[in-house]
Amino acid sequence: MPRVAAIDCGTNSIRLLVAELTERHDGTFDLRDLHREMRVVRLGQGVDATGRLAPEALERTRAALADYTIAARRKGVEKVRMVATSATRDASNRDEFFTMTREVLGTEAEVITGDEEARLSFTGAVGEQDPDDGPFLVVDVGGGSTELVLGTWDGKRADVLAARSVDIGCVRITERTLKSDPPSADEVTAAHKLATEVLNEAFEVVDVSRANTWIGVAGTVTTLSAVAQELPQYDNERVHLSKLSRADIDRLTDDLLSVDHAARAANPVIHPGRVDVIGGGAVIVRALAEQFAERGGPAELVVSEHDILDGIALSLV
Repeated sequence: MPRVAAIDCGTNSIRLLVAELTERHDGTFDLRDLHREMRVVRLGQGVDATGRLAPEALERTRAALADYTIAARRKGVEKVRMVATSATRDASNRDEFFTMTREVLGTEAEVITGDEEARLSFTGAVGEQDPDDGPFLVVDVGGGSTELVLGTWDGKRADVLAARSVDIGCVRITERTLKSDPPSADEVTAAHKLATEVLNEAFEVVDVSRANTWIGVAGTVTTLSAVAQELPQYDNERVHLSKLSRADIDRLTDDLLSVDHAARAANPVIHPGRVDVIGGGAVIVRALAEQFAERGGPAELVVSEHDILDGIALSLV
């Protein structure tokens, strides 16, 4: 069966999935993972303040992409799709990024809209879910943006009912509000206020009360799950389809915001590139949980390792 490579370049990290597509008897496709990799390159470093991609951030991204290109070729990949999200949408010098990706990867990177990002995340996240547990609300807390997608899944096809992307993510909220180490009470209050205000834009479009199951994808929520389980090292299998209650989210957020960088860095499941922004990501997740409670949404968070990368790969069918 054909082998494909999906690359997701976000504000904080760049990730690769090499997979084999397997066709079922009903004409739908399964993905068999051959290789997954993530590197924190912080492409969005300073973009919120300067409006430009920093030279050192572009170089970090170039180095990671060069390695990904080699890995894809060694695995015999036939089709590649690379998508770029929030940081490149906002940068005035984004042409430098596209020239670099074209030279390294040999194909164009796509800047996708926030809504397309949301739809790809939804498709990737719901594939293993029981259709009877829907409608599903998939939330992707990224570095520069957060996507909410409401939809259904019948076991073969995802149907998106509503989607909205808003400009708040773990990097943006940290750079704007959480400047002390550890952050002060006033900074935490400001971060929560900012998250709530920006997320309200999404709730105007996405009626969370229609959802039965809340699924969280991407690095913020997977890291929170690993921290909550007190894993000795990050374990994808233990994280995938684990659950976090509202009390878990409150406790994790308070704990992460009450300690300094060194204490967070000492936790073996927090990636070094996520140490300084995981507190900001937790603030966003807590704001989501609070708003869901007020609006009649799901109370429990189901954590998924399958996300936009899987959706990108499936789009290559």
